[in-house]
Amino acid sequence: MTKQTNDCYAVIGNPVSHSKSPFIHTEFAKLTNQLLTYTAELVEIGQVKNFVESFIKNNGKGLNVTVPFKLDAFELATELSDRAQRAGAVNTLTLKDNKILGDTTDGTGLLNDLIKNHNQTIKHKRILVVGAGGAVRGVLEPLLLESPTSLIIANRTVSKAQQLADDFSNFGNISACSFNELDNEQFDLIINGTSASLSGDLPPLPDNIFSNHACAYDMMYAKEPTVFMQWSKQQGAEIILDGLGMLVEQAAESFYIWRGVRPETKEIINRLRDYKP
Repeated sequence: MTKQTNDCYAVIGNPVSHSKSPFIHTEFAKLTNQLLTYTAELVEIGQVKNFVESFIKNNGKGLNVTVPFKLDAFELATELSDRAQRAGAVNTLTLKDNKILGDTTDGTGLLNDLIKNHNQTIKHKRILVVGAGGAVRGVLEPLLLESPTSLIIANRTVSKAQQLADDFSNFGNISACSFNELDNEQFDLIINGTSASLSGDLPPLPDNIFSNHACAYDMMYAKEPTVFMQWSKQQGAEIILDGLGMLVEQAAESFYIWRGVRPETKEIINRLRDYKP
């Protein structure tokens, strides 16, 4: 009898040791009776293509892609979903029939976490998104489709933020600015889309930037509240969230793309708060 071989999946990044994706997808597999293995793989800068080619040869069926490889994944994909094409970034690769299919689930993950898990609304809100990297590209279209009053992207390199604003101008009221231009502005929702939290850094945001009842959302997550979350609390944000729920929700979307089954997420999010790899 031929031994059945598990389909292999992984998350790639640098760093990646902090990732909870292996736990999440292993639990998803148990909940949905799927036979697979899922690991975290550290990939050196410039080696994504070589890694993917090797992974495919070893029964690799799909990859999640985290910092800093989302644009690499976009360029590597032989086919792109419509949302990945518009976002210009990829966080999910499906390896099938000698094709590399690229998709982005970040936007779905963010919206599901904000709206489904935390009862937040986007419509008529003033939104500030901090950063202009691959993670931000993936969430702009879904956010704009929820009809906020305005969405501003702030970034150290303003030209990168302006390029994003230009790329997504057809979807709603979006603009770009420097951090210095945020003085005297207030927002209902501030999303930190930079990876600064992983190194304990804080974007140079001015004081008094939160409106009444505002929400602060860090797309990163850590064992303890991130520097951005701590700062947001000091600044009076009413609701302060990290990206753990977004991680689980975007993972559920990836799992659905790969396996055709959509797992429940609430229990996994709750268990992750106490999970120790």
